[in-house]
Amino acid sequence: MLSLAARSSIATAPRAISRRLAIRTPRNSTLLPRASIHAVQRRNYAAHEPAQSTRSAVLSVLSNIGSKREIEQYLAQFSSVSSPQFAVIKVGGAILTDHLESLCSALSQLYHMGLYPVIVHGGGPQLNKLLEEAGVTPEYEEGIRITDPKTLGVARKLFLQENLKLVNALAAKGVQAWPITSGVLQAEYLDQEKYKLVGKIVGVNKAPIENAIKNGCLPILTSMAETFDGQILNVNADVAAGEIARAIEPLKIVYLSEKGGLFHGVTQKKISAINLDEEYEGLMGESWVRYGTRLKIKEMKALLDDLPKSSSVAIIHPEHLQRELFTDTGAGTLIRRGNKLITTSNVNEMGDINELKSILVRDREGVDANAVIDRYLQGLGQRDFKAYFDENMDTLGIVLPPSQPLSIAHLATFTVTKNGWLSNIADNVFQTLKKEHPRLMWTVNQNDENLTWFFERADGSVSKGGEVLFWYGIEDLSQVRELMAEFTQKGRRMFGDINLESQLHRAASAAFGLSEEAVARQQARAYSTMSSSQTQGISKLSSGRTFSSRSRPALRTSRSMSSIGLRGIATGANPNPPYGNKQRSRDWPAKVALIGARGYTGQALIDLLNRHPNMDLRHVSSRELAGKKLQGYTKRDITYENLSAEDVRKLADSGTIDVWVMALPNGVCAPFVEAIDQSGSDSLIVDLSADYRFDSKWTYGLPELVDRAEIANAKRIANPGCYATAAQVGIAPLLEHLGGQPSIFGVSGYSGAGTKPSPKNDTENLKNNIIPYSLVDHIHEREVSAQLGTEVAFMPHVAAWFQGIHHTISIPLNKKMTARDIRNLYQDRYAGEKLVKVIGESPSVKNIAGRHGVDVGGFAVHSSGKRVVVNATIDNLLKGAATQCLQNMNLALGYGEYDGIPLD
Repeated sequence: MLSLAARSSIATAPRAISRRLAIRTPRNSTLLPRASIHAVQRRNYAAHEPAQSTRSAVLSVLSNIGSKREIEQYLAQFSSVSSPQFAVIKVGGAILTDHLESLCSALSQLYHMGLYPVIVHGGGPQLNKLLEEAGVTPEYEEGIRITDPKTLGVARKLFLQENLKLVNALAAKGVQAWPITSGVLQAEYLDQEKYKLVGKIVGVNKAPIENAIKNGCLPILTSMAETFDGQILNVNADVAAGEIARAIEPLKIVYLSEKGGLFHGVTQKKISAINLDEEYEGLMGESWVRYGTRLKIKEMKALLDDLPKSSSVAIIHPEHLQRELFTDTGAGTLIRRGNKLITTSNVNEMGDINELKSILVRDREGVDANAVIDRYLQGLGQRDFKAYFDENMDTLGIVLPPSQPLSIAHLATFTVTKNGWLSNIADNVFQTLKKEHPRLMWTVNQNDENLTWFFERADGSVSKGGEVLFWYGIEDLSQVRELMAEFTQKGRRMFGDINLESQLHRAASAAFGLSEEAVARQQARAYSTMSSSQTQGISKLSSGRTFSSRSRPALRTSRSMSSIGLRGIATGANPNPPYGNKQRSRDWPAKVALIGARGYTGQALIDLLNRHPNMDLRHVSSRELAGKKLQGYTKRDITYENLSAEDVRKLADSGTIDVWVMALPNGVCAPFVEAIDQSGSDSLIVDLSADYRFDSKWTYGLPELVDRAEIANAKRIANPGCYATAAQVGIAPLLEHLGGQPSIFGVSGYSGAGTKPSPKNDTENLKNNIIPYSLVDHIHEREVSAQLGTEVAFMPHVAAWFQGIHHTISIPLNKKMTARDIRNLYQDRYAGEKLVKVIGESPSVKNIAGRHGVDVGGFAVHSSGKRVVVNATIDNLLKGAATQCLQNMNLALGYGEYDGIPLD
């Protein structure tokens, strides 16, 4: 019998959703404050997004078919690729005749959400009717229509009419559609003698499709092809859609069907999902899988074998298209490649022991974490268990057999990488668990962003102390009550010594002389009155959740990593303690002194500190502005001071400053740092200059590429350069694939030249001009090379705009790669990072100016496949300086990393 897998959620971490939605909404007034910009952008891929009110209205409509979480995570997934790579939708002739209204309504909603599917339509039933009226008897050979010149003439006329009918129907709903009736499908004769004017597709020209979408239109294609000498040939619409999909590599290939999916030949129930890697051989052996059904499944497998694993096929009725696309349960039949699973009851058969330990510890680095995992594995070796995992260990589940008195199996470990979520491996594993374990229980933190996923797979739940116990398969109500009572009384301790999470809690409590209850209470706090050393140790060992949700990425779509018993850093609040060894109680917010506030960066940082809920700016030093009142800061009245190094030492001695920010030119801040060091103060220093970026005693503060724990525990943080931040983000995911020296062509707005007058910030000199400078041995060249561990070439320029940097980075590769391969590497590396956005198109300076992150895109691969050009943009005053400074301050002071930072 066919194994009917539960529908999976192709999920994206909700923490990543807001930043990814912004990729697709450049018309949002919060991103484009000047209305005049809209007209300039009307011919960009993403420039045809609706106003936010229209988008919200569409989301409201969609909320009737699924949860907001589902809709937003799928929308984020679809928005994470370039516009042509969202979906290819094949529309049969019967759909155009009988379900045109449903089709156009569905396509209209996609269009108004900024999604541009490629539509390929046929016209088989209409053609049969027209041929009959013309006195032509249709002829078939092996299921293929023999197409003579008369038949082709009728078909050509019909397809043009049907194409125009669909375009006009969409226009009536406010959708711009672009009829494409030739120039895309290149073909040769399939067998001219046998089939006459029937084509075999040999090439796809994507340019007309891309141009349509670039101009804000849905491309509407007919299933007609041409030979290289211009002869029109008839091709099957399903085949045409498949070949276009092979060329475009979309996330979704949708076949609209009146039946709405594939149906099981015995039970007659709709098949919800087919995981080909697991089920194909067994499925093809079923007696009912024959004729058209057999051919359809074989064709789908052949198509998906040629596409990335992220691609999937859906067979769905047009009325249910949105439910299929935007909900976990779907509505039609989802066909995906899936992954073959491995099971074992022997630790030694789970691969290299050190790799297994690293998988179990994941992000759980701590004083005693490795020792605890050693004991955990030793315990597994001494008892029965069963492990379920894929070859890459993207998902690992460990189930302990039922124990008395409840006789319910326990899912003791369930760790999933982002790729495991996005490739649906987690669903495959869990479905296997349900087949083999009719009764199962597990725990999840109640604030976990993936909590809904687990609710959908459970029969019941109960919460205690921030944890949720789930179960399924328990039909006896008295056992349910007993289980709930046990968990309510004991929490995770009910699972005994084999539970890894309980062991980690005990390790923390033993290390710091605390009870397990105290450890649990510590996890819920953003900061503590305990000593720094105590809190740091607990955070490393025990912070987070039973199913951890530390954002990573993606995919393209990404869920965050999750694990039972292996909890990572909690989202929503930084687990690290307040900076320094002093006890903190209510002497919050942190008191800040800014040395060097006249420049653009200083002003940007003042604005951010003014918004921050827990930063209190006390001193602002500027020699030129001394005595003047600080403008733009509303928390208190501040007058500029001209603080000397001795003044700084006295303030440091007084202990009234928690963090010093040095916003001084290069080579100037050393006396101030020495004064603070001499005072013996343990206050934090963040230096925005280049003075300490090469000093091993200072922590380099680029949170997206440096271990955040190092920043959180640092006393001295060197803030990276603006050019250097964008360049490193643009190169880092390809480090292991480098085939030579990356070359970085960078162009900055003139704010990067500072406020001191020079030819580089003279607007008249920059008018209609671009100025190169320091083309070799620039300090950012040294900085990027030192941090990445590989030599780079950097060529900076300055141009006439005010703020924002654009990088064009040429990167040699050590092997052939496709643009899709490379983009996936970047999405995987940065998924979940709120201030790094990976897009398909090249990012533009006008879209990054005034925003707080880095945009990376382009991914143009040379015809050799051995060189890629990547574009990166950054606002030099914000993520290039002030925003990154605030990130580092937040981490080191124990606040949420993004507190006070407006997120897109």
